[in-house]
Amino acid sequence: MTLYGVGLGPGEADLVTVRGKAVLENADVVYSPGRLSRTVALEHVDESKIGDLDFPMTKDEEKLRAAWKAAAAEIAPNARDGDVAFVTLGDPNVYSTFGHLRRTIDAFHPDVALEIVPGVSAVTAFATAMGVEIEAGAGLSLREAAGGHSPTGPDRMILFKVTDAPATHEGLVEAGYEVTYGRRLFMEQGETIVTDDPAEIDERDYYTLAYAEKADLEVDQTTAAFETDGSESEVRSDGGRELSADELAALERSEGCEGGDCGEHRGGKR
Repeated sequence: MTLYGVGLGPGEADLVTVRGKAVLENADVVYSPGRLSRTVALEHVDESKIGDLDFPMTKDEEKLRAAWKAAAAEIAPNARDGDVAFVTLGDPNVYSTFGHLRRTIDAFHPDVALEIVPGVSAVTAFATAMGVEIEAGAGLSLREAAGGHSPTGPDRMILFKVTDAPATHEGLVEAGYEVTYGRRLFMEQGETIVTDDPAEIDERDYYTLAYAEKADLEVDQTTAAFETDGSESEVRSDGGRELSADELAALERSEGCEGGDCGEHRGGKR
């Protein structure tokens, strides 16, 4: 008898985790705070299991608190009698609406058992889609950039809710950042856009993120030396002498046979 907060991932139905899928399939009721998360959930459960909640589109804090209190009052009895899932895009603990429900449940229904099923967050999905490597030891900050805000400070930032890209871009460039934008990455709904031109995404879209990196940032990783030249002869040597491609191939065959990985050792014929 548990309320599960289930992260659905960035928006494609096949990026829901195995555990998340199992929870959805076994839940008695599945609640969704929005149209997109409902669409993803419906790929895994029948519509008859979807519970209805009403969340007003407002910034009025009193109305929002009242809406979450009503949602908790709806969900709590079902979570006492069976298993209930509340789904959210991304991860339930990263820039998610689930935090509002968790706090409301804790305040008014503390007897309800609660468990969180993590999902692929927008942070990791964004980095993958953009081909950005956040290497070991790197400093990275997550910031919100709604309404044209241009946060600065760290060498690297991933910005959420970039709703006015041109204004945000101007401030970041002035602060010495190079910026790339991604819209609706790994999402089945809407057009996916990757660009470094803010004019291409100047219309407001809640699901726009940005990666900002200091233009003069230098990263010295040990394995970066492998990318300086495609020749393996720079990496493998004999007594300080660089090996030719033929010598390298012969050495690898010899090492393979010593390890039992050639035709004679496998019982084959040469």
